[in-house]
Formats: sequence, C-alpha cells, structure tokens
Amino acid sequence: MERKSSVDLFDTIQTLLENKKYAALRDILNTMNPVDIAAVFEDLQSEKTALLFRLLPKETAAETFVEMDEDTQELLIHGFSDTELKELIDELYVDDAVDLIEEMPANVVKRILRQADPETRKEINEILKYPEDSAGSIMTTECVILRPKMTAEEAIKRIRRTGIDKETIYTCYVTDNSTLIGIVTIKTLLLSEDDEVVENIMETNVISVNTLDDQEVVAQMFNKYNFLALPVVDGENRLVGIVTVDDAIDVMEEEATEDIQKMAAITPNTEKPYDRIGVFETYAARIPWLLILMISATFTGMIITGFEDALAGSLVLSAFIPMLMDTGGNSGSQASVTIIRALSLGEIEFKDIFKVIFKEARVSLLCGVTLAAANFAKIMLFDRLVLGNTGITVPVALVVCLTMVVTIFIAKLVGCTLPMIAKKIGFDPAVMASPFITTIVDAISLFVYFRIATAILHI
Repeated sequence: MERKSSVDLFDTIQTLLENKKYAALRDILNTMNPVDIAAVFEDLQSEKTALLFRLLPKETAAETFVEMDEDTQELLIHGFSDTELKELIDELYVDDAVDLIEEMPANVVKRILRQADPETRKEINEILKYPEDSAGSIMTTECVILRPKMTAEEAIKRIRRTGIDKETIYTCYVTDNSTLIGIVTIKTLLLSEDDEVVENIMETNVISVNTLDDQEVVAQMFNKYNFLALPVVDGENRLVGIVTVDDAIDVMEEEATEDIQKMAAITPNTEKPYDRIGVFETYAARIPWLLILMISATFTGMIITGFEDALAGSLVLSAFIPMLMDTGGNSGSQASVTIIRALSLGEIEFKDIFKVIFKEARVSLLCGVTLAAANFAKIMLFDRLVLGNTGITVPVALVVCLTMVVTIFIAKLVGCTLPMIAKKIGFDPAVMASPFITTIVDAISLFVYFRIATAILHI
C-alpha cells in the first residue's frame, strides 16, 4: 500500500510539472518531508529537476538537497545559476557542505568553493584537513558556545541570537579560552533562575572525542551513551566542533555496509544503491577476492591429490567429503560472525582471546559430538540399510564421525581467533569471515579426514 501511494504521488507530481501547475506543486511539496521530496527528485532525473527544486523554500531546499544521492545533486548543481548555488551553500550546515565537496567531481568542487563565503570556505578547508573516517572529518563547527560566567538569562539570549545558524541547540558547550570545561542543556537553562551562573549548573564530567579518533568509535559512543551530540576536541582539549546523532547513524550504516561487503568477499568501494552501480563496477568489487579464494582453494586439490591412494583404497570415503567440508565451513562461519560482531561492539578485545578460545572449544565439542552421533545413526540406518551401500562399514562411519568432531573443533577455533588476530595487527576483522574461513577449514578438514582414514582403515 505504501509503495502504491508513493508511485501515485510521483505520477501526480510529474503530471503537474508537465502541465506547469506550479502553485499546486508547491502546495504538495510543502506537505512533504525532505527525505520523501529527495526520493521524488531521484526518480525524476530530468531537465525539469532544477525547476521543481526552485519551488521549495530555502530551508526545505537545503534539507532536501542533503538527502539526495550524489548523481541528483550533481545534476541540480549543473542547472543552478551562481546565485542559486551560493544561496544553497549558505543554507547548508558545514558538515553537509564538506560531504558534498567530497562526493563531487573536481570541476563542481571548484565552483562550490568559489560561491561559498570566505568564512564558510575556511571552515570547510579546516574539516577537509582531517583524515578520512576520523571524528574531525564528520564533525560540524556550528554549535552553541557559552561562557562560564554567563547567567542563565544571558545564555538563553545568546542561544536566541545565534541558534538559528546552529545544527543543534539542545546541548550547549561551555568554554574558557576555547578549552571545553562543561556542557549544559537548554532544559537546564530554562528551568534555572535567571541570575543562576552557567558554571554552577553545567555538567563538568564531559565525555568527548578527539579529532583523530576513528568515526566508528564515535558512532559506538552514541549507541553506548544515547547522545544527541558529542563534542570534538583537539590534543589540548580545545573545542573544535561536534558530531550530531544523524551523522553517527550515517557512519553506522556505512560501517555496517562495509563489513557486510567484506564478509561476503566483496571489495567495499561504493556507497551507491545497488540499482545505480554499473556492471563493470560490480565486477571490479567482486573479482579480486574471487581470484584470491580460487587460488587459495588449490590447497584442497593438492591435499586430495596427495591422498589419491587412500581414496582408491576406499572410494566410499569420497561421498562424505562435501558434507565434512560444508559442516566445517559452517561451523567456522558461525564462530567468526559472532566474534566479528562482538569486536565491532567493543564487547571483547584481543586480551580476551584465551577466554574466547576456552568458550568456543567447549561449544565445538558439544556441537561436534551431537552432530557426530546424529551422523553415525544416519550413515548406518539410511546410507547402509535403506540405500543398501555395503561399502559403508562401522569403521568407515567411525572415520567420518571422528573427522566431524575434530573438524568442528578446529573450525570454531580458527573462526574465533583469526578475526581477533586480524584486528590486533590492524586489519578489519570482517575480512576474516565466511569465504576466508571456509577456504582454510576446507583444507584442514580434508587433511584431518584422510589422516584419520589412513590410521583407522589402514589404506
């Protein structure tokens, strides 16, 4: 129903635009949320996009522009006059302007900076100096700053005078010679007496982040403390900006997408929606890891080749290879995904590796024994009796089941340790996920299988 309503609304807007019913269009757009308006623009993608954009009030236009994808933004910028572009840049918050510049081609960036006023251009350049994916790169400098000796009445007057240009006014920051010394909320100010001094009502136990802190760490702090904004300070505890919750949510989405791509053996190289990614771009993101995994999988072939005589001596063993490899891979993936999630949430650290190994070892033994018992019954009752495969004997079933226990034990240990080691040495733990773990476990499970078979069956 919601999808149908969106389609009907788009068709209505498109019809009104074609018939030049601009007054009706303006009335419809004024009732819509900027996010929904942005979706309409993205679907429209025509020369009339700029015309429709001009119907929006300045503030709504800026909010809508921020929600658009980069292709739509670039299309609009090309359709703007210099005056229109300047008006848009003036309405954008600094962090949104920085995001825009980072996504646009060089020729568009030059035009944007040329139209920005000197103060905005300076703030943009300051933020661009910080490393990518750092707290400084996602912060905004537009926050309410108060002085410790102000009264509550003076503070409220300052908020009224300067708040219109700030991204958030709920939390205000108290500084002394640019050094962050406290925070105070608008609620506290409103409920205080007019002559109450800010330094007496502010919170001095301030949680902040450094400009060079990783953006993922910053996002986790929002999740942990339920902040609406988080102050960003330099090495001398001077307030340089704030990160707001909307930017933290964007970081969470970006990091989650990146981790999912890495866990699926895809090189994370784009933030575009799937339907806007070209075939070659998709190919380029997938092929490197597929080549690596294909080459690494040759180890399994080498192991099988090395035990050709064992296979020739008992051909029935080959029938259980896929099951053992799949079970080992699945077991390792379960452990790795669990550990990767715990690492990303800060629930465990490298120092906990032995505790993790001890836990996963017990889990693997329970899982291995349970699966081995069920598999032994299945082999003897179904494969031997129902299917009539006389080549399956008790020793063969024993080889398969023992291999399963050992494989699951090794797979879970590999799955839990590799992500932790990867993070310790500076790699993203998500790289050590399903495809990578499965490739390692496949080789190990085959080696264990043939070793056990050789020892028990004497082949």
